[in-house]
Amino acid sequence: MNDQQLLRYSRQIMLPLCDIEGQQKLLAAKVLIVGAGGLGSPAAMYLAAAGVGSIVIYDDDVVELSNLQRQIAHHTPDIGTDKVISSRQTLNNLNPEVTVKAVKARLAGEQLGFEVANADVVLDCSDNFTTRFALNQACVRHRTALVSGAAIRFEGQVSVFTPGFNDSPCYNCLYSNDGEELQNCATNGVIAPITGIVGSIQALEAMKLIMAIGDTLTGRLLLLDGLTMEWNTMRLKKNPNCPTCGGLS
Repeated sequence: MNDQQLLRYSRQIMLPLCDIEGQQKLLAAKVLIVGAGGLGSPAAMYLAAAGVGSIVIYDDDVVELSNLQRQIAHHTPDIGTDKVISSRQTLNNLNPEVTVKAVKARLAGEQLGFEVANADVVLDCSDNFTTRFALNQACVRHRTALVSGAAIRFEGQVSVFTPGFNDSPCYNCLYSNDGEELQNCATNGVIAPITGIVGSIQALEAMKLIMAIGDTLTGRLLLLDGLTMEWNTMRLKKNPNCPTCGGLS
């Protein structure tokens, strides 16, 4: 690291669990973020600020006025702009040293497998059933850590799945792929700070995975009720009959 980097990341480097070695791991890391909305915005911004060397963002949507209430990577002049382009501009302004690959597309098929295989950590910041299960399957197949987040109304949840390690369950162990579409903000609404809280936790969990520090949320589902500010944790076990990860040892 050069002198500018030592200064930029000094508050992290002074943490004994991070130190120079941890910061170097962040600088060398590649994170895939699927979704540039309410969760992807804060997650990407904190990861860029923290010095994650390479961030890949996929989203197929454009910025709309209704997004600005919670999707903090986008601003009023960005209305009508591709979310990935707006996100890249925000991250570049925040930390020009980070390499940002922005792709306007819904990640699927062979490209999904390629990006997951080449990432150190994947953040699921999407809001649709199909993408969540496809991401989970790819992460299980390539044994790539997946940080999953969701926010709706006044509620948030986060979990980490590390297929092949620590007897981790996968997303399919938690939710069955029965073809029913998950609820989303567009039809149920969401209070803005909940997305920021969940996205920030996703960024923190990703950094812990990259630096191999602390205890991640593997095997746990963290739940937040924003109306009462009560946090609850559910223990998750791997389903031996899971159609996605049941045969993975």
